[in-house]
Amino acid sequence: MEEIYNEYKKTILVVDDEKMIINLLKHNLEKEGYNVLEAYDGLEAIDVAASKKPDLILLDIMLPKLDGLSVCKRIKNMMNVPILMVSAKDEELDKIVGLELGADDYITKPFSVRELLARIKANLRKIDASLNSERSAKGEEDKKEEKPAEIRRVNTVKVGALTLDLDRFEVMVNGKVVDLTLREFEVLKFLAAEPGQVVTREALLEKVWGYEYYGDIRTVDVTVRRIREKIEKDTSNPKILITKRGVGYYIAT
Repeated sequence: MEEIYNEYKKTILVVDDEKMIINLLKHNLEKEGYNVLEAYDGLEAIDVAASKKPDLILLDIMLPKLDGLSVCKRIKNMMNVPILMVSAKDEELDKIVGLELGADDYITKPFSVRELLARIKANLRKIDASLNSERSAKGEEDKKEEKPAEIRRVNTVKVGALTLDLDRFEVMVNGKVVDLTLREFEVLKFLAAEPGQVVTREALLEKVWGYEYYGDIRTVDVTVRRIREKIEKDTSNPKILITKRGVGYYIAT
């Protein structure tokens, strides 16, 4: 019987070299209403991602032909798709490297299906929210096309040297545009909404990543480190994105 593919459902690419794991994940994802694509090695994953344009990728680290970290880097260079790294190893180095290569999330085997689905939904919600914001901003721009440029209202947040254009998802430091990922932008946006207010790592996981705290606070730390490398002159002595030791982070006023 030919499998029916629904173009209106979200599509998830599952990449793992174990058929049993893919079958299990496919069964649970299809029960939740997702289309599921499969790939069994790193090179196949890149080909399927490029041709099918999935909405999210579940990517195992240990893969034949090309490892998951290399696959993550190549796919992120091609397209902006959420990547949830999956690993049988609970090694900190893998997590850090994966996040630095652009992975949006990280989960370690064995994991509960409930937790995995929560993370998938959270990452898809973030992408949908950003796309809706972009469409809304584009619609407003189209309406204002015939109006003088000087009366256009710019939706920005300014804190010290930091300026966030919320319509364009653009960040400037001292007037210079800084290239951030969507996740990095969302972290800065959340913190800049209440400058000087310390936000815990757990709260950032819930509000920015969109799922309840499962213990992966290192995800927040790595993302903050990446942001600092882009916005701070001296990452060892940050002036914009500050750490409150043992608590969390805040934007300096």
